Amino acid sequence: MVAKVVLAGVVAVSLMALTACNSDSSTMAVGDNNNNPGSGLSAETKALGIETVPASLSTTYSAALKFNRYTQIKAPNGKSIHIIAQDLISDNQIVRARAILSHYLTNLPGSEFGNDKSAVTNKIADNGAILLLLNGSDDGTNPATELGGQPLYQNEIQVEGGAWYINQNYEEHRDASFEEILHMMHDYGIGVDQNSEFIGALPGYQAEIRAAQTTALNDKLWGGDQSWITELTAENSLTQEYLASVIDAYYGLWGAWSGSETHSMWGGYIAKTRAEMSTEDPLGAELMNNKFFHSYLTYNARIDASFIGDFSLKFNRDIGYTHHSQYLKDVTLTGSLNSNVVVNQLDNNITGNSGQNEVKFSGKASQYSIEKQDNGATIITDMVSNRDGVNTLTGIESAVFSGSNVTL
Repeated sequence: MVAKVVLAGVVAVSLMALTACNSDSSTMAVGDNNNNPGSGLSAETKALGIETVPASLSTTYSAALKFNRYTQIKAPNGKSIHIIAQDLISDNQIVRARAILSHYLTNLPGSEFGNDKSAVTNKIADNGAILLLLNGSDDGTNPATELGGQPLYQNEIQVEGGAWYINQNYEEHRDASFEEILHMMHDYGIGVDQNSEFIGALPGYQAEIRAAQTTALNDKLWGGDQSWITELTAENSLTQEYLASVIDAYYGLWGAWSGSETHSMWGGYIAKTRAEMSTEDPLGAELMNNKFFHSYLTYNARIDASFIGDFSLKFNRDIGYTHHSQYLKDVTLTGSLNSNVVVNQLDNNITGNSGQNEVKFSGKASQYSIEKQDNGATIITDMVSNRDGVNTLTGIESAVFSGSNVTL
C-alpha cells in the first residue's frame, strides 16, 4: 500500500516502506555507505521512492559521472525539487537527505513565517534547485562539483543508528546534511537580500536573519578569520552561513563535539546547544522561536540496519549522539538485528524491524495505560505529566518499565 503524505503543501513521495521497511535497502555496508551496484534498482530501493535518473536530467547528471539514482519532492505547483545521487551514496543517505528537506518544508501551524510553506516550496522548484549527493568528500576531486546544484558529500551524510552517527567523529564524518540542505532552501526558497534580484518567498524573514547575522558578526558571536568573512561578504553568503550555525546548534549537532566546551561550528559560533543560544545569541534564538523551523525533527528516522542495542531518544549527556536524537519524535528500526528504543517526551511513533524489539520507558508499569488498537499498534500513555508522553508502537514485541517487562 502506498501512503501519500502532504508536507507543507509539499506532496512528498513518502511510501509506506519509508517508515516501515524491515530490511536494509542496500547491498554492501562500509560505515554508513551502502553501495547499490549495477544499473538496475532493487525492489527495496524503489519502495523507498528512489528511481533511476530521469532522461530529462541524465544527459547532464550522467552515468559516466557516476549518477545512478534519483528522488524528488513534488511542490504544490506540480514542479519537482530534484535530488540526484552518485553510486557510492547509500539508499538510506538518499532517504535522509530527502527527509531533512521535507522537514524544513513541513508547515509549522501558527508560526509567523512557516504556517504555510507552499510559497517557499514552489520558489525552490521554480528556481530550479537541485540537491546533488556526491561520492567522497569536499576535497575538489569530484568532477561533478562543476555541475549546477547544491553539493552534499557522502562522507558528511550521517544516518541515524549508523556508525558515523553513533560515534560522532567530527574530524572524519561531521554531519553537514542540515547545513548544506538549509543552504539550498535558504538561497532558492526563503531568499537572500543584497543580490541584484530577490528570488525568494520570505523577504521579511530574511530581513530578520540579516539583522541577527549583522549583530552576531559585530558582537563577535559568530564568524571566523577575516579572510573567510571577506570571502562570504563577496559571495553575499554571510546570512546563509550564520543561519546554518544557528540551525546546527538548535538541533544539537555540535553537542557531542569535544573541541570546545562552549562553542560550535569549529569554534565559530558562540552557542553549542539550544539552551545556550537564548542567553548567548538571543537574536539567533528568536529566529527559531515559532518563526519558521520546528522545535523537533518532523521526519520519521530510519534507524540503520547495522544498529544493535538501545537507540535513545532521551537525552543522556554520556551518550554523544543524544544531543541530536533528543529532537527526534518518530523512528523506524530497519533490518533484522535485535534493537530497542528509549522514548523521550515527544509522543513518539516507533516501528519495529524483523528482529526482537523493546521500547523502554522511565517509570513503573502501573503508571502507564496500555491500549491495543485494531490495526495491531499499541498506544502506551504515561500518566505522569511531562515525562514519557503518549507513544504509538507498531511491530514491537515488548515494553520495558522500571522493574518489569510487558509483552505486547
